[in-house]
Amino acid sequence: MSKLTVRDLNVSGKKVIVRVDFNVPIKEGKIKDDNRIVGALPTINYLLENNAKVILLSHLGKVDHKDPVKNEADKIKNNLEPVSKRLAELVDAKVTFVPVTRGVELEEAVKNLKEKEIILVQNTRYEKGESKNDPELSAYWASLGDLFVTDAFGSVHRAHSSTVGIAEILPSALGFLVEKEVEALGKAINNPARPLVAILGGAKVSDKIAVIENLLNIADKVIIGGGMAYTFDVALGKKVGSSLLEEDKVQLAKEFIAKANGKIILPVDSIVANSFDNPTDIKVVEGDIEEGYLGLDIGPKSIELFKKELQGAKTVVWNGPMGVFEKPEFANGTIEVCKAIAELPECLSVIGGGDSASAAKNLGFKDKFSHISTGGGASLEFMEGKDLPGISVIKEK
Repeated sequence: MSKLTVRDLNVSGKKVIVRVDFNVPIKEGKIKDDNRIVGALPTINYLLENNAKVILLSHLGKVDHKDPVKNEADKIKNNLEPVSKRLAELVDAKVTFVPVTRGVELEEAVKNLKEKEIILVQNTRYEKGESKNDPELSAYWASLGDLFVTDAFGSVHRAHSSTVGIAEILPSALGFLVEKEVEALGKAINNPARPLVAILGGAKVSDKIAVIENLLNIADKVIIGGGMAYTFDVALGKKVGSSLLEEDKVQLAKEFIAKANGKIILPVDSIVANSFDNPTDIKVVEGDIEEGYLGLDIGPKSIELFKKELQGAKTVVWNGPMGVFEKPEFANGTIEVCKAIAELPECLSVIGGGDSASAAKNLGFKDKFSHISTGGGASLEFMEGKDLPGISVIKEK
């Protein structure tokens, strides 16, 4: 797959609409983490350096369009204005925030936009038609620009007006952030150096069914940890006490184990506790977990097993932590897996967004991986082998 990128567009003097991912955490008007804004800067700065007029579109949070009271509250909470202030601090250009998503104020701002200047348009989800890829809304937004660049990897799995609708109308290309994502994930999933080892964690089997199915076909080993491992344990006849269990997925886990022909590697011990919120008894358990105790991390023997199975891997994809890493007493499994992957020589290591990306960053491993995805849902769908509509819509070179 070799899609058109922003380098393939003649942007000088043109109004370039860029779909960015500025869906950042904001509390009391203050941005708590500006990583997603920083992630868009290479594309934005490239456009400014090449004399473009830059129009930025992004969503922020969710907006309820069914309940008028909630709608107003959501709009106040998910206003993009604080983002425009932070962006203005990060770029050497004039940034104008337009507090509406359509109408005269927006049209005038676009008309008056000069080369090397930026407009940030209000939250795309203020528009009811955004998530429905409404043709009229797509056409309206497209009418504001000459070209379109998609640089919001966290949203390319959604067929919305701002991710797909505009791209169907205007000459379009990938921004640098999405290009990097497509290259890294494509190399890991579609054309991996072998052995390819996949590590899947997190709470539920149901969240990862399609990923497990796809990875069993393409990976050499699939290591499973986190809460989802207990459903597999029950499939093997073990007792898991009060651990997280999806009883309706036990049969499916049995089918996966049968189909895997030894590819699936499961934990052999657990760190268990007598309570999630206020544990007073924490211990290591092999085999059955007694009632009243729940598994909250992989144990020391599982860590050693997973390290052994990772040896020699040339490609590793990881999605989902090994335990409740937010709590220090249950973070060790995730930390040790991070370390083990980081120390692999000549290995392409890709973390598929979401909790595993947060874990890697929070635990100090941000620079130790080849690629940490910026899109949890999008990277998961990529690992499932699905088409991502926001990327599919962009023409091949």
